[in-house]
Amino acid sequence: MIIGVLKEQTDARVSITPETTKKLIDKENQVLVEKGAGAGAMLSDADYQEAGAQLAEQAEILSSADIIISIHPPSWDKLSKLPKGKIVISLFNPLGDKELADKLVTSDIIPFSLDRIPRTTIAQSMDILSSMASIAGYKAVLTAANHLPSHFPMLMTAAGTIPPARVLILGAGVAGLQAIATARRLGAIVEAFDVRSAAREEVESLGAKFVEVEGAQEDLAAGGYAITQTEEYQNRQKALIHEKASKAHVIITTANIPGRKAPILIEKATVEAMQPGSVIVDLAAITGGNCELTENDKTIVRNGVTIIGNSNLPGEVSKDASKMYSNNVLNFFNYVFKDGIEGIDYSNEIVAGTYFGKPKAEANTND
Repeated sequence: MIIGVLKEQTDARVSITPETTKKLIDKENQVLVEKGAGAGAMLSDADYQEAGAQLAEQAEILSSADIIISIHPPSWDKLSKLPKGKIVISLFNPLGDKELADKLVTSDIIPFSLDRIPRTTIAQSMDILSSMASIAGYKAVLTAANHLPSHFPMLMTAAGTIPPARVLILGAGVAGLQAIATARRLGAIVEAFDVRSAAREEVESLGAKFVEVEGAQEDLAAGGYAITQTEEYQNRQKALIHEKASKAHVIITTANIPGRKAPILIEKATVEAMQPGSVIVDLAAITGGNCELTENDKTIVRNGVTIIGNSNLPGEVSKDASKMYSNNVLNFFNYVFKDGIEGIDYSNEIVAGTYFGKPKAEANTND
């Protein structure tokens, strides 16, 4: 198989590293890498050539590769011109970008969206969302610390005692738990809220206090994600978050519901009640934000509170993020294409979860 690796246009990460390239080539694949693809992740063209890859222009990759791999999908203008049966592996976000998803369903492309990897035991090594969420949670705390006009840890000095920062984490999934661990390592007092009762043990094991609003609805079929709550619960939740937020120096929000707008957890009135100099890092900015005032990909200040809506924090840790993404892709590739392109099992849970092209009976490269 010929595997093509595209250079990201608005992201410092790269989908396949030289280390992974070598492993793909060792399995008798040919790898074409777009020139400069790894530059943002401190990976040179020479690194790829040493691993056995061939450097190529994007046009050659799009026309020649059997399988195209990227983080952000190519534009529809490019996708629509691909030869019939071309396989594209990317983060298509079909629940969010429904316009592109609808076009792909009727096209002759075979698309796999890695943000749809099911959260099952066998799929853990392919779970790109969890890998990137872990980095985002870590980087969110460091970003907040850079903007906070005070220390995170308690300091006892001859000039007096500086109290520790108070950090509130909203959402104790992968990103939230990493944020808790990082904030605790920096010496902050941390509280964390999550609608899932199962999160309590993990939160407390990291040294944070679990904030609970009783009466939350849970759904085991949600794959570890939170679900929409009743209006009564949401009102009680907002009241408690308002109380905790007004005392916090840093708030990191991580709550996302797949395919829907992010729930508003911090209203304008709550921001107005926060202490001047406080910081909010909203990891749900790309889906509308958990804070009512969040602006995607912007840092704003309202009533002395800094609100950061950075949608690509993993891109700021580009080297390690690329390595993790690349390893996830390799595990997915080895699992799905173990019998070659013609041997794809569309009834398999992982394949069925990530594939969203034509009905499976039609999705055959031999058509």
